[in-house]
Amino acid sequence: MKVDAQLLEHLMEPKNYGRLESAQLHGIGKNPQNGEKVVVHIEVGEDEDQPYVKDVAFQAVGCSTTVVAGSMLTEEARDLNFNGVKNLVAATMDLLGKLPPEDAVCSEMVALALLAAVDTYEKQQEDPQHPILTYNVSQSCTPKEEIQN
Repeated sequence: MKVDAQLLEHLMEPKNYGRLESAQLHGIGKNPQNGEKVVVHIEVGEDEDQPYVKDVAFQAVGCSTTVVAGSMLTEEARDLNFNGVKNLVAATMDLLGKLPPEDAVCSEMVALALLAAVDTYEKQQEDPQHPILTYNVSQSCTPKEEIQN
């Protein structure tokens, strides 16, 4: 099996992993089945009154797939305005929908954490005390054949 060099790089040296002290936004993606979760931290920039991802980091309690997805998606999200982040999440979810659920769930968790951060921002514009949003994955990471046995 040939491993893509970019995937290997994100696995061995994840980008944007850790806390981001300058972050004003946070979002959480969670798998309630097994307790895995991802927290995305975003420093918000303003460009012509449109918020964008000035800087981003993530933390994960999860498998290596979660870390790779966190590294890749946060790299893609950097410098996007919030509509761009929503488009990135939608495109990611569309791609993940073509995979078996057990292969998609860890990446879904990261995408949902990004979306939760942006949605938290929008809610906090109306109510500055609005709590950080948490979105749960809709898939199971247990293969169907294991569930049936």
